[in-house]
Amino acid sequence: MSISTIGILLIITIILLLIVIILVIFQFNKISLENARLQQIVSDEKQDMQSNIVLHTKNNILEGFGSINRGLLDNNENLLLKFSDLGTKLGSTMFENSQLLSNNINSFKDEFKKNINEDFDKLNIKVESKLDMINSKVEERLTKGFEETTKTFNNVIERLSKIDEAQKKIDSLSTNIISLQDVLTDKKSRGIFGEVQLYQILTSIFGEKNDKIFNTQYKLSTGVLVDAIVFAPSPVGNIGIDSKFPLENYKRIYDQETSDTDRQQARKDFVLNLKKHIDDISNKYIIAGETADQAILFLPAEAIFAEINAYHSDILEYANRKRVWLVSPTTLMSVLTTLQVVMTNIERDKYAHVIQEELVKLGQEFDRYQKRWASLEKDIDKVLRDVKDVTTTSNKISKRFDEISNVKLLESSDGDIVEISGT
Repeated sequence: MSISTIGILLIITIILLLIVIILVIFQFNKISLENARLQQIVSDEKQDMQSNIVLHTKNNILEGFGSINRGLLDNNENLLLKFSDLGTKLGSTMFENSQLLSNNINSFKDEFKKNINEDFDKLNIKVESKLDMINSKVEERLTKGFEETTKTFNNVIERLSKIDEAQKKIDSLSTNIISLQDVLTDKKSRGIFGEVQLYQILTSIFGEKNDKIFNTQYKLSTGVLVDAIVFAPSPVGNIGIDSKFPLENYKRIYDQETSDTDRQQARKDFVLNLKKHIDDISNKYIIAGETADQAILFLPAEAIFAEINAYHSDILEYANRKRVWLVSPTTLMSVLTTLQVVMTNIERDKYAHVIQEELVKLGQEFDRYQKRWASLEKDIDKVLRDVKDVTTTSNKISKRFDEISNVKLLESSDGDIVEISGT
């Protein structure tokens, strides 16, 4: 029996007990009312009667009281018997309910204890499993951490050794920088440096010894040598590239020992020097019918190129009017890469009609192939049908041959054939 059923039984028992108490109270109230009514009757009779019947009235009253007392006693005895029976029944019911409740509680305790123990055991198993998993992961991570630490330590040692080597190279580079400064101090050496850098960029884009695409120290029809020329097909045309390295005035602009007046003069000289280079390139390397209507001025130093773009827009405008494009090592690579793509597209367009003709021829050959394949397919189908017919005929002949091979000739006593039968 469940706990809810036990609770309902207890509630019903309490309600019955309350009903009994209410009935008892109701009986007592009824008796009290009866006594009050009888007393009123007695009082009325006493008033109506005269003193001459006092004794008779007293006797009647005494008899009435005796009757009332006997009635009360009878009622009290009945009530006591009912209360006794009710108490016995209630006691028995409450005892049974108590026993049932106790049994149910004990059963619930046992089942609850059993479930708790099972859940606790499962929880222990899960906790142990989780702990084992955590331990394995911790060990794995520790092992991995130790390996990574060892690897990092080895990398640190390796990098320290590389730093030592780099330090040695820096010392060597310092010596080389001093040598480079000596080279850049001389105007002719700067020119050679720019030409070498230009050649390296060209070979990195187009490959070495690619005379069909570019050439260095190329002699034009006017007898002028250009540092480099890129042979681009029509309508672009051949593009001349000349290297210039205007370093003196640039150094004067940013030399801390230069006065403001000299710095302003250095800026003017820097602009005039570049415009002179632009004029020379425009006049020498742009030749109608031989080169493109544009040329390139290569500045080997990114700093000088940045100075022009940041503070000398007038130089850029002047160069645009003269059809001369200023480039640095970085921008020259972009320009040459773009030019290479343009050249490839022009060559592709040049042979587009050839490709179209070949595709038409290929289409005709494919149509011829399709027709021949259809004819061959019909021939193959006919051969397959003939093979099938020959196979059928061969099977029939083989079957007939087997039948002939398995027959017996029966002869009479005089040697005449009288019957042929199969075995």
